[in-house]
Amino acid sequence: MPDALIKYKDLLHTQLWLTELSTYSPVKRMLIQLTRLIYALVNELATGDLTLRAMSLIYTTLISMVPLLAVSFSVLKAFGVQGQVEPFLLEALAPLGPQGQEISSNIIGFINNMNVGVLGAVGLGILFYTVVSLVQKIEQTFNHIWHIDSPRTILRRITDYLSVIMIGPVMVVSALALTASMVSSSFVQYIIAIEPFGTLFYYAGLSIPYVLIIIAFTFMYLFIPNTRVKLVPAIVGASVAGVLWKIAGIAFASFAAGSTQYDAIYSSFAILIMFMIWIYLSWLIFLVGSQIAFYIQQPEYVRPLQGAIKLSNRQKEKMALTAMYWIASHYYLGKPAWTLTTLNEQLGAPSNLLSETLNKLMEKGLILAVTDKHTSYIPAKDLGSISLHDVLDAARCQKNNIADSTPPQAVEHVLTELDQAYTDALASRTVRDWVAQDNKNHEI
Repeated sequence: MPDALIKYKDLLHTQLWLTELSTYSPVKRMLIQLTRLIYALVNELATGDLTLRAMSLIYTTLISMVPLLAVSFSVLKAFGVQGQVEPFLLEALAPLGPQGQEISSNIIGFINNMNVGVLGAVGLGILFYTVVSLVQKIEQTFNHIWHIDSPRTILRRITDYLSVIMIGPVMVVSALALTASMVSSSFVQYIIAIEPFGTLFYYAGLSIPYVLIIIAFTFMYLFIPNTRVKLVPAIVGASVAGVLWKIAGIAFASFAAGSTQYDAIYSSFAILIMFMIWIYLSWLIFLVGSQIAFYIQQPEYVRPLQGAIKLSNRQKEKMALTAMYWIASHYYLGKPAWTLTTLNEQLGAPSNLLSETLNKLMEKGLILAVTDKHTSYIPAKDLGSISLHDVLDAARCQKNNIADSTPPQAVEHVLTELDQAYTDALASRTVRDWVAQDNKNHEI
């Protein structure tokens, strides 16, 4: 690499990552933060992880699309609005052009020919399992983006997933029906006839598809990850993804219209290939929006080097003590138990690292996870029987599959002295005394 290029690269790295943002004006600070986010997003795409997960969702979508639409069709049929399924499907497949209409007609034909009544209990169970597996696959992908190791419990999967599958289609159709009824009302027609309201209404009508897509994406970003996603990051990620999806649809429609050579090469398979490409692009854009929401809510992950954040031993001990303090303090004072989300907000730590710390405390028998509507954490035994030495010992424990080498006697002697020193200092100090003394000091 030429020296001049290396010089400019180092200068860009310094300006982008090493300069204190407080020294810049608000506008320049915002531009640098935006550039950092774009850099991190491009770096994430370059690693290929998002693209691989988008590819894996193609197969799941193809397998689950007809059962999902069949379940949605059955729900909408109960409300007498099942006719809205085909227009919605045509809108989603519009970038495919005439091929999209053919695919939509075939899918609707499959749905109409599916008689749920003759499936039986086993067939109906398989139908719902196929639909639930799609949502579960999406949750696993979102949990990976949000660095969440623990999925929903089986009970929560069933209730939450079925809620989305049953309520989601009704909400979408209700929004479309409400929009249509507003446009057809006499008062709105009277307002449209008056300029400049007519022109404004025309442009507002053009923006309605974008708004509906953004609302749908926001709902998915808020609900699917097994963590609390804040509203603003979800809206920002959904807005970017929604606009990208519409732009990609226009570009893909132009590409599909001019790709007659694929028909000559692949014959009747060309329509399936174009369909799979569009599904892949849709999922990739959808996952990019979730990644943007994650970066906005967890800005500590926006950094030049990608990968998992590693904590030093000192930071691990600090996080374990802090988590144990808040869990014990609320239990001691009779306050509501902490959940992973509330603890994450209190500590301001990445949720995956906090979850790992809580798992270590549970492995040592210091805290318990109580699952109700949400998983909350309480002490596993009397606070007077938990020493600070136990908490630090939980933070220091590491799973090691490599056999330890035998150190020199002098090294072993120093390590023994260190272990004995912190044992003597903390073994007699219980968490109850620690919390009680701190609360007493705050009262004073």
